[in-house]
Amino acid sequence: MAVRMVVFQIIVLLGSMNAFVKAVGLVNSTKCGEATCGNVTIPYPFGIDTDCNMTDLYWINCSHSFSPPKPFLASIKHEVLDISLDGTLRVNYPILSGCSDAARTQFDSYTSRRLVFSRSRNKFVAMGCNNFASLNDAENIVLCACSSSMDTATYNISPSCKYAFIVEQKWFETNLTNPFEVRNMSHVPVVLEWGIDPTLFPLVTGNNQPDEETSAYVCANRSSNATRSSNATRSSTLTCSCKPGFKGNPYLLHPERCTAISTSLGLLFLLIGGWWSYKAIKKRQNIKRKEKFFKRNGGLLLQQQLSSSKANVEKTKLFNSKDLEKATDHFNVNRILGQGGQGTVYKGMLVDGKIVAVKKSKVIGEEKQLEEFINEVVILSQINHRHVVKLLGCCLETEVPLLVYEFIPNGTLSHYLHVQNEEFPATWDMRLRIATEVAGALFYLHSAASSPIYHRDIKSTNILLDDKYRAKVADFGTSRSIAVDQTHLTTVVQGTFGYLDPEYFQSSQFTEKSDVYSFGVVLVELLTGEKAISSTRTPESKSLATYFIYSMEENNLFDIIDAQVMKDSKKEEIIAVANLAKMCLNLNGKKRPTMKEVAMQLEAVQTLQKASNVQQNHEEVECVRSEMHEQWDLMFYVMRVYAISLPLDILLKNIFMTNL
Repeated sequence: MAVRMVVFQIIVLLGSMNAFVKAVGLVNSTKCGEATCGNVTIPYPFGIDTDCNMTDLYWINCSHSFSPPKPFLASIKHEVLDISLDGTLRVNYPILSGCSDAARTQFDSYTSRRLVFSRSRNKFVAMGCNNFASLNDAENIVLCACSSSMDTATYNISPSCKYAFIVEQKWFETNLTNPFEVRNMSHVPVVLEWGIDPTLFPLVTGNNQPDEETSAYVCANRSSNATRSSNATRSSTLTCSCKPGFKGNPYLLHPERCTAISTSLGLLFLLIGGWWSYKAIKKRQNIKRKEKFFKRNGGLLLQQQLSSSKANVEKTKLFNSKDLEKATDHFNVNRILGQGGQGTVYKGMLVDGKIVAVKKSKVIGEEKQLEEFINEVVILSQINHRHVVKLLGCCLETEVPLLVYEFIPNGTLSHYLHVQNEEFPATWDMRLRIATEVAGALFYLHSAASSPIYHRDIKSTNILLDDKYRAKVADFGTSRSIAVDQTHLTTVVQGTFGYLDPEYFQSSQFTEKSDVYSFGVVLVELLTGEKAISSTRTPESKSLATYFIYSMEENNLFDIIDAQVMKDSKKEEIIAVANLAKMCLNLNGKKRPTMKEVAMQLEAVQTLQKASNVQQNHEEVECVRSEMHEQWDLMFYVMRVYAISLPLDILLKNIFMTNL
């Protein structure tokens, strides 16, 4: 018995504590704010939890009998469609048919719950034949329309009236297109206005009267639209709202109550402004950086020379870095065509769809080299030779200058010689033609160009092959132009080991004969199919040039010639080209031939080869003719023997059978 008494006292104590908590307004400041039931948001002072509503009149029953769940306002048992903190509540309200005392009782009971029909957002509708419906209040009677005052209104519907109902005006005008649809409807949306009992005002203020000037919210009497006064009647209601510049729920206690919009918006604007300022500063820095690189790389001088040049350089273009970055996919490693001592070459596609090769230098040019670089660009832009890769333009607004060349699809001569190509084998005819084309291009650079140009890095990897396997001399990264009366350049030794002129290596003086030496190594590559430097040969023969000279002196030339060359060519042609290569590789530069002499001798070998092929073809034709004469002699002999006794068709059949 004592235990039961203790349990009963605890229950009573807990109930008293719950009432106390609600009375002092602590509920909404601890855990209550906003809940959801199905698709409807339930803001405080309404609440699903009995401990999370300002009064039991605003308790929402979330019914899980539906999917999704539906909220019902427990005090009037209507489904809630929407709750707004502006003091409105949308509910599903039943359509009334005929005269009903229940309707009057139901409507009258709303006022006691601080709920009234919205005068501005609802419409009173009556439907049917020979009917009369009115909505009565203390002031007047309105036919088939909403009364201007409905706080104490009662329904008065004649028995002949089929349907009469209050409905949300906006919903009625947009959704009820056919009046007969009402017969299949039991409820329609209605907007109710709600407010809190003035006696509950301390739950909003926390027992502190709000300051009109400093508080972030304001509460007003709905009936008079005035700020709450001390003489407010029991039937009046209060509605609260956040002041302009604030947002939130004015019915919650601080700090969950209204917060300044200006702070969050100001922070947002500050962040946006900071971001745009950062972008603008970065853009200006990027522009200044490009202008700095452009001037440092001699862009102004290049523009001046290109504009004043009388040569045909209008096709040379100054590209911007953005276009070339886009063309090469930001210099993606997957776009690399080749790498060398002077830079990396990338495959790119311009906006017009043209495929190009973009060379990006590895080394930043010194200031004293700028004039030479600009001179090189201008001279190369004037070169128009079918066996020299065409320079399309350059970009000077990057840290290192970028050169843009025409794209050559079939790779390098080195790859063609040292990697098997069954579809297009490196025959002797193709090798001799490539050698002649390269020699002609070097002769043009040395002698026929407006200013002599020394390539300074001739090697099989710098000779490209186009779609018809024609040679294109490329990579002028170390090239230099000289005055017509100059005989050499004194520079820091640059080049590729295995192709480097020993005389240049010792004296640092580069002459046109240095290019001749490098071309001699390429000739030996074409003859032997071996690389300029190979670790598979003996240490003494690691260099192909040394290995070749030694083999010729020992009369072992044909032991090192490529099998494909031995198969396709005549020994006289091999010996002629080998002797020419030997002259090019002479350690004394003065005893080497010029590129003009080299080109002429290769053309002579090629001419003799063509003549030999013509003679061979002539001999084959003569052989065919001899065989045909023999066949005709045989035919005439048979005809003479059998002509008397055999018909013509049998005679011809016997002739062909005899040949078989």
